Amino acid sequence: MTTNDRERLLPFLKGGISQVALVVNDLEAAVERYWNRYGVGPWHFYTYGTPLLRKMSYHGRPAEYRMRIAMAQAGPMNIELIEIVDGPTVYADHVAKHGYGVHHLGVQVDDADAAIAIAKAAGIDMLQDGSGFGPDGDGHFAYLDTEDELGVMIELREAPRRRHPPEKIYPPRSGG
Repeated sequence: MTTNDRERLLPFLKGGISQVALVVNDLEAAVERYWNRYGVGPWHFYTYGTPLLRKMSYHGRPAEYRMRIAMAQAGPMNIELIEIVDGPTVYADHVAKHGYGVHHLGVQVDDADAAIAIAKAAGIDMLQDGSGFGPDGDGHFAYLDTEDELGVMIELREAPRRRHPPEKIYPPRSGG
């Protein structure tokens, strides 16, 4: 396979990895540990599911699920911690198979639907997605079935133009 073939196959990987995500048992405890021991933060908390997500799927079918997440920057890398709340998810599948820990690597894309189509054409299925989490109904994430080949899932991350305010920030802002 030539370099041009590889670039054409999965062009969304050319921008590199923008996120590392882990599934954790206790989101609050994990965030406190990352902040107090390693200085990573501040952390922005969100609950993904209805009503924040307008559309959800799991293994190609409409689904209802919820997860709590906290995100922080560690230099240029986004760190995402995920706590399972309910419903069928790739996170629960991962914990059942591997336990808690690294779940996926995220890559930024301008158009998640187009990137999903490119992956499908390359023989890579989408396992789960969610969309509509921006205040304008935009934003889309999708997990690709790459674990067997790469040892980890790839998440396609189409950022919304704007974000809802986080449910909370840790550590709490002082004086403000």
